[in-house]
Order: sequence, then C-alpha cells, then structure tokens
Amino acid sequence: MKRERFILSRITLFTTLALLVIFSIGCQEPPPKKKVVQVPTYPSLRQSFDQDFYQSLDTVLKKEFQGEYKRAVENKKAAFAVVDLTNLQQPRVACINPDVMMYAASLPKIAILLGAFVKIERGEMLLNDETRAGLLRMIRKSSNEDATAILTRVGFEDLAEILQSQKYRLYDPEHNGGLWVGRDYSGGPVWKRDPLHNISHGATAIQVARFYYLAMTGRLISEQYLSDFAEIMSEPGIQHKFVKGLKRANPDAEIYRKSGTWKDFHADSGVIVDKKAGYQYIIVALMEHPKGADIIARFAAVVDEMMVRSHPVSNEKMNTWKGTS
Repeated sequence: MKRERFILSRITLFTTLALLVIFSIGCQEPPPKKKVVQVPTYPSLRQSFDQDFYQSLDTVLKKEFQGEYKRAVENKKAAFAVVDLTNLQQPRVACINPDVMMYAASLPKIAILLGAFVKIERGEMLLNDETRAGLLRMIRKSSNEDATAILTRVGFEDLAEILQSQKYRLYDPEHNGGLWVGRDYSGGPVWKRDPLHNISHGATAIQVARFYYLAMTGRLISEQYLSDFAEIMSEPGIQHKFVKGLKRANPDAEIYRKSGTWKDFHADSGVIVDKKAGYQYIIVALMEHPKGADIIARFAAVVDEMMVRSHPVSNEKMNTWKGTS
C-alpha cells in the first residue's frame, strides 16, 4: 500500500512538473520575426537601351552639329553615352558607338581611383590625409604626378586584374575592351597596351557609363567609402568641356566628373545631378577632333536641355549617390 502511494505521488509530481513546463513554454513570447532585407536589383545598362531616349539624343545632336556629327560617328571618331538615372532601378540608356575603344588620355584615372579604393578595402592601403589629397588632385586637377604615384602603389598587374575581374568587367574583351591603364602618367615606358587595340590609356563610352552606374548603385566600392568617393569626384578643378557647357546650360547642377585631353583626343565623363529639377544622369563623350573640347562643351549643354524637357515635373523621391546625403 505504501509502495502504491509512493508511486502515485511520484507520478503526480512528474505530471505537475510537466504541466508547469508546458505552461511556461506557452506563456513565453514567440521569437521575433527576422527582418527581411530587400536588396535592390539593378539591370545591366546593355539591357536598358531606350529607343525613344536614343531618338531624342540623336535628334538634338544632328540639329546641333549637323553633318559634322554624322561624319564623326560614321568614321568612329566619336562615341557618346547618356544614362537617365532619375530612377536608379530603371535606367534609360542612349548610346552612339558605345563599344568603340578610343584613346582617352586622363579619363582612365578613374580606373586608378577604383584600384586605390579596392586596395583600401583590402587593407593594403590607408585612406589617410596624404592618400586622400593625392586622389583629390588626381581627379579634380588631373595631376599626372599623383596619378603615377597612386598607380605605383596599386600596381599595374593588380589594376588590370581588378578591371577585368568578374565583379567589374570594366575591361571586357567580349565587348571590345573598355577602361585600360597600361602606362603611368610620367611619360615613362609602356607597361602593357590593351590586348585588342594597342592603346595605353583607353576607354569605351558604355564601360565608362557602367563605372558610374556601379558607383551610383553602391556596387563599385563598399558603402563605407562612397561618400569619400563622391567627394573626390566632385568640384572639378578644370573648367572646360562638360563644366564649360553646363555653366551655360545649368550653372546650379552638381558635377562629379573626370576628363582627358591629349592632342586631338578629347574625353569627358561624369554624373550630373539637378536636385531642384529632380533629375540626374551619366554623360560620356569620347572624340578625336581638333575642336573636340568645344564640341564636348556644346554636347553637355544640349544633353542637359534634353533632360530638362524629359523631366517637366520634379521628382522629389530621386535617390542620388548611394551612401551620401
């Protein structure tokens, strides 16, 4: 009898404990739901060509430059790209000779800038005051001395590997090349000309546009350094080409830009932002022409006027440089 009562009490005890455990579990708050972070997706610029946008660009260039425009394009002495980025996830692309590889003088210093930031992210370079000052002079003032010094720190081999990497593909043999730096800017010997066209400092319009689109959408360098990158690209110190044209057409526009000049080879590139009007766009021009600097200035002016017509209503929700205010 005692044994039965003992067994019964043990069963009762275990049952009570089990019920308490079940009750306590039931009273606990459910674990918080994990926040689903939606990563924005961005299309390829090559898959974002807009026929209407192209027709608008082609029309304004024919009107502005008449037969000279047609001859330069047909002889592959000019290449242009304009990308409406008012909606970053829905770019509108218009290109003329997008994959024509041309000598671009100092414009490919943007590739050296990328190489420097990749090295900084890897911990192989420091973004200290000295490095920052050198990058600013290289981009804003187009300092050859600073470009050579920074390129030496990055290394030719490493820079070529970065530009051709799967992540960037800014030099892509399948698309006739792109950004290439095969010589420093000291006038010294050539390290290696690009494999397709034997050019030491080269670019194509679409690959330069891709460079800026990757930067604008946070895919060129890490978000940690985007504001530094934007600052370096801002406030151009040389007042010609795009800067000259936009001073006439839109003096209030923000310009993030890099140009290049050597003899009859003229190049300019950048991102133009008009926060008041609510539009932004990438603009690239590569030319071989004795009056190329003036032509490119006029090109910038007519493109900005075209953008004004394309955006009669301000877009207050426009996202500018990702990672910047």
